[in-house]
Amino acid sequence: MKKVFLIHGFMGRPNGGWRPWLMAELNKDKIYACALPMPNPENPQRDEWVKAISDAVGDFPEEVFLVGHSLGVPAILRYLETFSENKKIGGAILVSGPSSILNPENKESKLRKIDNFLDSPFDYISIKQKSKNFCVIHGESDDKVPLEHPKIISENLDCQKIILPNMGHLDDNECFELSELLISLMGMISPSPSEERAG
Repeated sequence: MKKVFLIHGFMGRPNGGWRPWLMAELNKDKIYACALPMPNPENPQRDEWVKAISDAVGDFPEEVFLVGHSLGVPAILRYLETFSENKKIGGAILVSGPSSILNPENKESKLRKIDNFLDSPFDYISIKQKSKNFCVIHGESDDKVPLEHPKIISENLDCQKIILPNMGHLDDNECFELSELLISLMGMISPSPSEERAG
């Protein structure tokens, strides 16, 4: 059974923004979708978030697709680092995520609370082997996570990068539908015969 798990960001909530819309759209195709309530979103800890994702995915990762927003992106990448070499999830869509510490010079920023997800380089070589598909989506006018971040992630994972013109952080206050995400996700879940042969 194909399953989609959605991981919100720092100070986010499971049913914010475009997540209810995406789950409703997936439900129309009889695809199980769940927005995970990540632990302590106001003071997130990397190990706790990785465990929450691991508990949800369970023992059949090849049937699972992960969609992360903002801090949900490094959470997914850290989770994939923990996999044994012979496991792969079905796919991951990484929305508005940082690739490294944001605004490190500002010691008083509330963003210091997420540094524990980003304070060491990602093992992209290993991560790349843990998912059958990746896609990066980012708003062109994101004022929270600069465009260099999706560039770094997509180049290291050798995956598609979708930059949405005139869009910001795609967060709970501004974005309630994300058709590009749904199209990309459905392409992973139900690839065309030509895509399956190419893969």
